[in-house]
Amino acid sequence: RFWTFNGHVPGPFIRARVGDTLEVHHTSSDDTGMPHNVDFHAVTGPGGGAPVTTAVEGEEKVAWFKLLHPGLYIYHCAAPPVMDHIANGMYGLILVEPEKGLPKVDREFYVLQSEFYAQEPAEGATELTFSHEEGLQEHPRHVVFNGRVGSLTSEEGKLRAKTGETVRIFFGNAGPNLLSSFHVIGEIFDAVYREGDLVSPPGRSVQTTLVPAGGAAAVEFGLEVPGTY
Repeated sequence: RFWTFNGHVPGPFIRARVGDTLEVHHTSSDDTGMPHNVDFHAVTGPGGGAPVTTAVEGEEKVAWFKLLHPGLYIYHCAAPPVMDHIANGMYGLILVEPEKGLPKVDREFYVLQSEFYAQEPAEGATELTFSHEEGLQEHPRHVVFNGRVGSLTSEEGKLRAKTGETVRIFFGNAGPNLLSSFHVIGEIFDAVYREGDLVSPPGRSVQTTLVPAGGAAAVEFGLEVPGTY
């Protein structure tokens, strides 16, 4: 059973421009009384906004944040224990574009890696039960893209583009524990904005880029040859 932002894992992709003011409305429907909030890695100040967005069932918190730094950033719930909230699905990406925007590409995709920790299921069980202990041991039962096994390999989930087009992937790693060695088999990244840095010149002709838990990167590549990658 997921804990979600806006009913989806991962949460919505948020796109803004440096200098914008981000207005956030956060409500909770958690009838256990557990608090939840939003920590934006793109926000400077205590908790990335978590203290002023913390809500329990029936509350609404509204907050405004000036976005001072361009980049690609993770956001997640930071209510304690933080690992449990992340491992149950409360994460997403926020893009803060530079003042002049990003170079034009033909297609953009949102991909986020994360881990699920669960107890050994009983015979015949159709639902996994979250395990805090397995999380502490860093023993995930599943490591997935976009919230579920096979999300990008099913017919409806494939990321599709045409030969000759340019592609940008906004890639994040919610963790909460493992590193990601991000590589597209059969492709070389023409540009890699390492660690979500959209200000420095990107790396060129990169095979694999390392994305830490709680980090992100943007990659760009052209599609010269048709096929499945």
